[in-house]
Amino acid sequence: MMPEPKAREEEDRLVPISALQHYLFCPRQCALIHVEQQWAENGATAEGRILHETVDAGLPERRRGVKILRAVPLRSFLLGVFGKADVVELHGKGEMARPYPVEYKRGSPKPHRADEVQLCAQALCLEEMFGCPVPEGALFYGRPHRRTIVVFDENLRALTQDIAQTVQALFASGQTPPPVWRKACGQCSLEEMCQPRRLEKKASAQAWFLKTLES
Repeated sequence: MMPEPKAREEEDRLVPISALQHYLFCPRQCALIHVEQQWAENGATAEGRILHETVDAGLPERRRGVKILRAVPLRSFLLGVFGKADVVELHGKGEMARPYPVEYKRGSPKPHRADEVQLCAQALCLEEMFGCPVPEGALFYGRPHRRTIVVFDENLRALTQDIAQTVQALFASGQTPPPVWRKACGQCSLEEMCQPRRLEKKASAQAWFLKTLES
């Protein structure tokens, strides 16, 4: 049975949760991956992929009254996102069970909030799917190999909703933002195809030329 037109429109509006994390790292990287469908892998992304594949491949299990689900599909029409949680722990039994998302990262905690927004988006999906509040979750970093607790307070929820709307607008525009070179560009697997140093200089020269014509 084919979904109703309104349902199809809502499905088409959804953006990947991972796009929110990519956007906070770099809007251009987000567009290259999700709008232009470009991808390249380096050592860091390969390690991350292998880590997620290993976590996702595990079977559901129960530890001390906590049921552990892996590779859990997620969706929120309110937030407008879809994706997958590495791990969702169900604390409690039966109808009283409460979901607790855990996202695995190969590196260490970051100065920006991209990972927190990604996890918060998962929590908002779980709230919509389970119909109960999800006040916190955890990021498990390969270094220092322990959990970092993330509380989903009003500020983080507002930031997550704002980024989701911004990414949806980016997808709808179909436009890739111009490059802005930063030190973090050296960590990006797309640096070679993005060419931020060369293209940023070209854009700057064009802006100077147009400004000269207007003067």
